[in-house]
Amino acid sequence: MTQTWDIVIVGGGLAGYVAANYLMNTNLSILILEKGKSVGGRARTNKMNGQHFNLGPHALYKKGKARFILEDLGIHLNGKSPKLGGTLIENNVEYTAPFSPFELFTTRFLHSKERMEWIAVILKIMSADPEKLTNQTFQQWVHQMTKSNTIKSLPYTLGRLATYCHAPEKISARVAVSHLKYAMGGVLYLDDGWQTIIDQLHNKAIVSGVHVHSHTLVEQMERDPKKDQFKFTLSNGEETLGKYVICTTGPNELIHMLGEKASLPNRDFFAQITPVKGATLDVALTQLPIPKQLFAMGTTDPLYYSVHSTYARLSDHTKNAVLHVFKYHYPNEHVDGPSVKNELEQFLDRLQPGWQQYVISKRFIPDITVNQRLPQIGDELNLHRSKTEIPGLYIAGDWTSPHSILAEGAISSGKQAAEEIILNEERKNSANYNGRVPAI
Repeated sequence: MTQTWDIVIVGGGLAGYVAANYLMNTNLSILILEKGKSVGGRARTNKMNGQHFNLGPHALYKKGKARFILEDLGIHLNGKSPKLGGTLIENNVEYTAPFSPFELFTTRFLHSKERMEWIAVILKIMSADPEKLTNQTFQQWVHQMTKSNTIKSLPYTLGRLATYCHAPEKISARVAVSHLKYAMGGVLYLDDGWQTIIDQLHNKAIVSGVHVHSHTLVEQMERDPKKDQFKFTLSNGEETLGKYVICTTGPNELIHMLGEKASLPNRDFFAQITPVKGATLDVALTQLPIPKQLFAMGTTDPLYYSVHSTYARLSDHTKNAVLHVFKYHYPNEHVDGPSVKNELEQFLDRLQPGWQQYVISKRFIPDITVNQRLPQIGDELNLHRSKTEIPGLYIAGDWTSPHSILAEGAISSGKQAAEEIILNEERKNSANYNGRVPAI
């Protein structure tokens, strides 16, 4: 017999599991359907030869909404914060990054007048109200703060670091500045990787009676208005039914599951959403040739390097080093995998010459989706809440929150979708009560 669930969550990543954890204390039956062999989505951590590899560089904002939501759910976040500072590379020349007070006044990247101007820009970033930047691109906002190309390169570089977006002329200033402010408040590198978040959310959900079916792809999702429920056709040929749906897939997957017949007012907007992508080289070494070289970014080239294992336990052997080299792709750019791999390896050659002889494990992913939506001006008109125009269908994920992306968007939207369903159930129960006053 086809089983009927109160809530079906499509996708077992951060958004889906956060939603499940907020819903599991209700009396509603919950099923999570995950297309992958293992749960976690882009928060998965792979263990290779005793080394913990996230899918590229991951950092959790210390002062972001996501951290407080996870802690509210009882998730333990063990790890440390990286120190400020590092190296900037501009036009093939290395400079000390002016990201801490000492480095700001000693770096050759800025002359004396520029140092004072950069301090002023930092203060403007810290005091900025993102809600007042709704109609500006990040580039327009940066141009208002300074005319110096050297100074402009710094918020652009930090903006890439905070958002993974390499298109300041396209992205929303509201989103970029809010995430930049989060990043300036510090980040956490997590012991054993982000899988620890998923594992804790998963275990709490299972103990509370949530059912999880992995390696299960939803081919079609169709709502029956007469029965007020959804029918899911699965890749294994089976069917299941659900009263509510929280869909945490990407926008194109959502459109495909609903099909052409479904009335989806935002269909055209969803279809035009551009993902944020990059290339990652994840490397584990027995030692660093240059131990003090822990962080670097390019200003002219969109490149990133950081040794995460200095601050988080990412190896079964404490002396090993786990690092990430990353390239931020421009939206919709053609990616030549071998060329990008060579570029990342050359960047690492420069920072850690001779690293190849110390390799334990390495992994290269040429075109990884970092976030499902490049945040642009006007997105909030189509993404004002998790509830869609289709009754019972809610969306969550890194692309569904108008003013947040990455883990911030995924986790906050998962919570919001759960709260919407709980509120709707309370309204229904109140209506069914018919206003009767219990006897005293």
